[in-house]
Amino acid sequence: MRVFEIVRSAFEAIAKNKARSLLTMLGIIIGVAAVIIMISISAGTEATIEEEITRLGSNLIYVTQNFSMGGIAGMRGMAAGGLVYDDAVAIAENITGVAGVVVEQNATQSVKKDNVVVDSVTIMGTTPDFPSVRDMEIGEGRYFTNQEIDREEKVAVLGAALAASLFGEEDPIGQTVIVDTTRLAVIGVLEEKGMVGDVDYDSRMYTPISVVWKYLSTQQFARIMGDRVNMIYVKISEPDEMDRIITQISLLLAKRHDVTLDEADFAITTQQDIIGTQEATTAAFRSLLGWVAGVSLVVGGIGIMNIMLVSVTERTREIGIRQSVGATPGDIRFQFLTESILLSITGGVLGIVVGVGGSTLFERFADMRTVIVPESILLSFIAATAVGIFFGFYPANKASKLDPIDALRHE
Repeated sequence: MRVFEIVRSAFEAIAKNKARSLLTMLGIIIGVAAVIIMISISAGTEATIEEEITRLGSNLIYVTQNFSMGGIAGMRGMAAGGLVYDDAVAIAENITGVAGVVVEQNATQSVKKDNVVVDSVTIMGTTPDFPSVRDMEIGEGRYFTNQEIDREEKVAVLGAALAASLFGEEDPIGQTVIVDTTRLAVIGVLEEKGMVGDVDYDSRMYTPISVVWKYLSTQQFARIMGDRVNMIYVKISEPDEMDRIITQISLLLAKRHDVTLDEADFAITTQQDIIGTQEATTAAFRSLLGWVAGVSLVVGGIGIMNIMLVSVTERTREIGIRQSVGATPGDIRFQFLTESILLSITGGVLGIVVGVGGSTLFERFADMRTVIVPESILLSFIAATAVGIFFGFYPANKASKLDPIDALRHE
């Protein structure tokens, strides 16, 4: 038999039982669609997390306290106080290629303006480089200066939402707000930034870190700790300089803290380290989702094998007739294998349509970002074809081994 005739015959056999063929392909359709949708959800989540990390600022180095080494080294680090405000100053003054350095110290207080009170406001004590390092813009007024930090000036910059809550349509610049019993002069309002992760930066107040240390820290422990900080953010000018700057920061802080690099009381990470860790986690999760969804393909393949075995039994007499007019066992095997492959390929194409459409609908109605990964479409289609070949071979081989005389006698 010619290849064209075999393919035409396979199409005719599938078309004779449309409902049964569609039900047979259903497992393949679901499997392919599930692979595409699951991977698109995972990729969307990964892209969202990466964007959120990047929105905190770009080209950042994070210097954190590290008291986890234990033993004498840990005790030395605790006694020395770990990171302090002067460490940030030293980095800014001594390391070339640094575009900005920021430290933060938070407190939570109620903020009052006349009769308007906003409870549980996060007060961020920061430094002048905060807007540039954290990619925030000044909407009105200005940000505070190093001189105001040194003088412990009672000034504040408001997030856009907090300014609206306290002042409404009124211009807040030059007015006064009360935090606990401390009066702060409003010198600026930040542009809207929105939510980053689960943090609403627009509902916060920003003030010199020295003011938080002296007036706004409610916990006695925080007052005792003085100018110690948990983290220093360092923004670099050129990404290519990242390794050099990390090395210089490590050497500088080790010298300042009188420790070796092996027993350092600080740790240095980058945004790429965080993104890399997150990508490794989501990649493993995505692989798991892909394998789970792939089980549907196996189930679909078993369905194809089952239907093809039924088809061989139903068409035994037809097989005998084909053999009597010259069809070889190879022709019979190829014909039934072609039917199985056509079922899986058609199911794969329909599954791709359902998967892409489902991913789009999921993003629109489930409020979760999805990113369709082209590789997942190719992978699922190849897997569907392979399933058709694997599970279709046994019925096709069984059909090819039928005895022509017994096949012709079959009722």
